[in-house]
Amino acid sequence: MKKVKIGVIGRGCRGYGLMETMVLTDKYEFVMVCDKYADRVENGVKFVEEKCGYTPIGTTNYHEVLANPEVEAVLISCDWEMHIPIAIDAIRAGKALALEVGGAYSVQDCFDLVNEWEKNKVPFMFLENCCYNKDELLALNMARAGEFGRIVYCSGSYAHDLRGEVTCGAENRHYRLRNYLNRNCENYPTHELGPIAKILDINRGNRMVSLVSVASGSFGMEAYVEKKNANGEYVNPDLIGADFAQGDIINTIITCENGEQILLRLDTSLPRSYSRELVVRGTKGMYEQAINAVYMDGEREYWDPYEYAQNNLNNAEKYKEYLPEFWRTITKEQMDAGHGGMDYFELLDFANRLLEGRPMPIDVYDAAAWMVVTPLSEASIKAGGAPQAVPDFTRGEYKNRPRFDVTF
Repeated sequence: MKKVKIGVIGRGCRGYGLMETMVLTDKYEFVMVCDKYADRVENGVKFVEEKCGYTPIGTTNYHEVLANPEVEAVLISCDWEMHIPIAIDAIRAGKALALEVGGAYSVQDCFDLVNEWEKNKVPFMFLENCCYNKDELLALNMARAGEFGRIVYCSGSYAHDLRGEVTCGAENRHYRLRNYLNRNCENYPTHELGPIAKILDINRGNRMVSLVSVASGSFGMEAYVEKKNANGEYVNPDLIGADFAQGDIINTIITCENGEQILLRLDTSLPRSYSRELVVRGTKGMYEQAINAVYMDGEREYWDPYEYAQNNLNNAEKYKEYLPEFWRTITKEQMDAGHGGMDYFELLDFANRLLEGRPMPIDVYDAAAWMVVTPLSEASIKAGGAPQAVPDFTRGEYKNRPRFDVTF
């Protein structure tokens, strides 16, 4: 069976998880493993030896990966700052690529990525795994079927208590720490925005026109580093008194050309449970991910919110015919393969499309449009919530671009 001969660039926590999932798909041959830290490279090589029975080449220089003619595709899962620079180099080297998600650092970076891709047009996949998740695909397919009527509003969040990950960034060599110390922005927009962009046909007949972002104060991290653990020790004494730039809550409102509104919320430095909180609102009904519920017009004009939540909890199960076949037949092994199965389907889809020469469902224009929210939000916050124009990276082609949905 033909497999994708791949080089992995970035063997941190995310790279490790992705490699585990890639093994389970049985669609990848690891030619090279790369990370700037030698111990991670060594661990990556050992991982492939143990799981696959052969030895890939290890290196701390990603240019060696791009120069290797045996490498057909690269997976980029390193620190956020290097996502676009390495992606551009990979495109220039003629490699197919799968780019992990994160926010961009400037609008120009996004244009540079698109411009370079348009010169070479290598297969390009933006790895937004939430576009493959069960809830998001249910909402997408119901919206496409007209169940919710005309879509008016969508919202979502990256609501995830990351205080431990951020404050241990120095010892774990994790990039989030330096970002939270130095930037104030919607730094991780794509988990919520990606599925919403699919629902609203962004870059495929519709586009985001402008956004405004506002930030709360930064109090969560300062409070967290002053806490003591059960042994009476500070979580990270070196960060006591540090001036974190990142606001605890970032709200971003996006206006779309076709009249829809999008609300995104970044919520990662206060105590809370994990949620993406997808909401889809239309003229006939709505979907609410937090309680996995569908509400249709006419079912009830007024309801007690607590009674509503209790009575409608998980009632979206009634609409399972809108789930893709691969979610209705998911195996336990697939479910366990990273983030409840969505990583498995994402990486399987990338491999299948690459091997079969089919277009990627989340392409470079999607990557640029979704990643650019980060620098635009940063500029808006600095300007007191002033509106920022969202560029059209397709240069008008969005009006005629077809959908490429996740399929197998």
